Amino acid sequence: MNIPYTGSMLELKTKAPDFTLEDQDGAAQTLSSFHGTYVLVYFYPKDDTPGCTKEACVIRDMYGEFERMGVRVYGISADTVESHKKFADKYSLPFRLLSDQTKTTIAAYEASGPMFSKRISYLIDQEGTVVKAYADVDPTTRGGEILKDVYALKKDED
Repeated sequence: MNIPYTGSMLELKTKAPDFTLEDQDGAAQTLSSFHGTYVLVYFYPKDDTPGCTKEACVIRDMYGEFERMGVRVYGISADTVESHKKFADKYSLPFRLLSDQTKTTIAAYEASGPMFSKRISYLIDQEGTVVKAYADVDPTTRGGEILKDVYALKKDED
């Protein structure tokens, strides 16, 4: 299920909207509590569908590198906590999947689609600023693209 990106996205160098959402274990996750670290927030249409599964598994397979680079990863969709739990368990996903059934956060990040969330991602820096935005990318290559950008950003910090 590839929902093509149409419309606007959050502007680079703007503050990322804060959120508190439940993860697949029912624990509250708040973006602002991760001040001081990079955060990847990726929005996806629906648990356990072909494109979403590919995307999650690619990120899973690269997750060690995301951790090594100090990047927290959150996948967000409007699916329930229970659906996220099944999806995360089925594919051994090591990162948090967040439930946004009200679609408030999805809307705040301009990821709303007619039926499902759009497949877009944001890389947020240690100060909570959007530094990269990704739309209409192949779910099988997005993880590598994001890691490449993290390497470049970290190199610029040194």
